[in-house]
Amino acid sequence: MIVETSGGPIRLAANLKWLYTELPFEQRFAAAAASGFTGVEFASPYSLPAERVRALLDDAGLTQVLINTPAGPAGSPTAMGAAYVPSAREEFRDGVRTALEYASVLGTSVVHVMSGLRPADADPDTAFATYVANIGWAADQARGTSVRIALEPINKRDQPAYGLATMEVAAAVAEAVDPETVGVLFDVYHAQIDGGDLLERFGRLLPRIAHIQIADNPGRGEPGTGEIAYERVLARIAASGYDGWIGCEYGPVAGTVDGLGWIERIAR
Repeated sequence: MIVETSGGPIRLAANLKWLYTELPFEQRFAAAAASGFTGVEFASPYSLPAERVRALLDDAGLTQVLINTPAGPAGSPTAMGAAYVPSAREEFRDGVRTALEYASVLGTSVVHVMSGLRPADADPDTAFATYVANIGWAADQARGTSVRIALEPINKRDQPAYGLATMEVAAAVAEAVDPETVGVLFDVYHAQIDGGDLLERFGRLLPRIAHIQIADNPGRGEPGTGEIAYERVLARIAASGYDGWIGCEYGPVAGTVDGLGWIERIAR
């Protein structure tokens, strides 16, 4: 969905994990297209064969914008990713291989490599060194493909044990490893909670940004339901020259379709 803001056009993608949850998952593709979206993202396509997901995309005329690397079983040390877990190197590598295989079939240009939680019994320096080495290995696998690796911190209020600390650390890791292959996932919701100063930080991190996601705070609802000045944020993104997608990763306050009214009220 291309939307004109006061700063220029932006491209919005529907996150099918968060939007259209009134419908079974496979019906959400057509629903997103019916709302005018031309791109979708969701964390985990792995419960379906890649060819089935590709067929759903093609039938609805959609582009798959982003997927995550696989997560481990609920309650396991890798339930939120394996990159930060020193004992999970092979699980991490298997997950990256699987994500890149799916990305190839789906035509996905961004793979979010999830950090995972900091193991309570791991030395912090060892865990971070493991993370950097793992991201370097993932970059080696993605280099030469059409996929860019994205790194996303999660705010410390929602997930205090998440390994990747801040967007600034993510940018430093990307710069150290391979800034052409690795970038930052700038999630406006997480950035607002962990530090705020959104417009300045966005401008400073812009050269490293691989993808953007949006939700309001508090509550993680659609833009306009919280404190973030999305009129200014979206106009700033548009005026910056960023030409990637912006994922709508929010929980609609009163239903997905009714909630899309924010696009007319705020973005346009």
